[in-house]
Amino acid sequence: MSATPSFGILSTYPPTPCGLATFSAALADGLSANGADVNVVRVADGTPSRSNRVVGELINGSPSSVDACSDLLNNSDVAVIQHEYGIYGGADGDEVISILGGLQIPSIVVLHTVPKDPTRHQRSVLEAVAALADQVVVMSDSAALRLCAGFDVERRKVSTIPHGAAVTTFGHTKRSGRPTLLTWGLLGPGKGIERVIDAMGSLHTLRGNPRYLIAGRTHPKVLAAEGEAYREARAEQARRAGISAAVHFDAGYRDVASLSALAQSASVVVLPYDSTDQVTSGVLVDAIASGRPVVATAFPHAVELLATGAGIVVPHDDPDAMTAALEAVLTQPRLAGGMAAEARRLAPAMAWPVVATSYQAVAQRILAKRSKQTWLS
Repeated sequence: MSATPSFGILSTYPPTPCGLATFSAALADGLSANGADVNVVRVADGTPSRSNRVVGELINGSPSSVDACSDLLNNSDVAVIQHEYGIYGGADGDEVISILGGLQIPSIVVLHTVPKDPTRHQRSVLEAVAALADQVVVMSDSAALRLCAGFDVERRKVSTIPHGAAVTTFGHTKRSGRPTLLTWGLLGPGKGIERVIDAMGSLHTLRGNPRYLIAGRTHPKVLAAEGEAYREARAEQARRAGISAAVHFDAGYRDVASLSALAQSASVVVLPYDSTDQVTSGVLVDAIASGRPVVATAFPHAVELLATGAGIVVPHDDPDAMTAALEAVLTQPRLAGGMAAEARRLAPAMAWPVVATSYQAVAQRILAKRSKQTWLS
């Protein structure tokens, strides 16, 4: 084994349009930039990947593909398994247990969801995954606390590594024209867009005539099941309120660079999610990495990351608090400037090269431990 271990990553992967795929591609880039050899086994979705890193695909529901997946991962020094219940085959994605069981190399399992109220089977799947893993990574302290308190896992196996972000050099970004409130990400029920549209009834008359921009395509699974019903309902909500001119939808695709530029041009990034359960939010991390003030509902990751002043957290069921928080950021330059400064202070620790280095340190540690155990035996 070389001084820099090689990594086999199992995950959804571009061009699959989901946060997990984006995360895995960015982590792979970070590991490669740090000198590691990275291969990817991609969860198949019917569209081919052109990435040279992709050495094979996992076909859910196929026992032979599950076996082949383990074999492909075994060609690396360490496997990194991205875990989300919905991406693997079987009930609650339990086919991933067989993949982990077929590994002959150490594994790092990255938990993107730690449910607050799991079903009995969800609990058993996550506990089996954690038992087979050499190390379990979560991306927030709230996730670590929930995992260790609510599931039967070995605490010594649990590490917290922040969700990575593309951190750019902060220069002076001219924000000309109308002040912009920005929400982005795959669109669908649960995003809470209606909360901000309600608030815009009061905010659009403020100085500068603020607008609300909702950027992002509809989530593919939502699109398949419901079409554009959620987006159309929100547009109709704005029409009924007489604020169509202040609410804009942009479903165009943006790469990392253009999304970062969009975020930096915003006056405030809004995360109005319905969830009270979310312990990891890539959009939240990206918002902080963009150096912009954030207003978010009180989901756990937001409560944690915004605690030092990079944003304002509001209760889910308090529309007046949402409106007041957004108005404060839009009308109080010193408040907004302080929030932006705190975001810029936090951002460097979230940079993908820093995050990738943390994964490499975990890999070195578990490889050294396994090597010692082999020598002693």
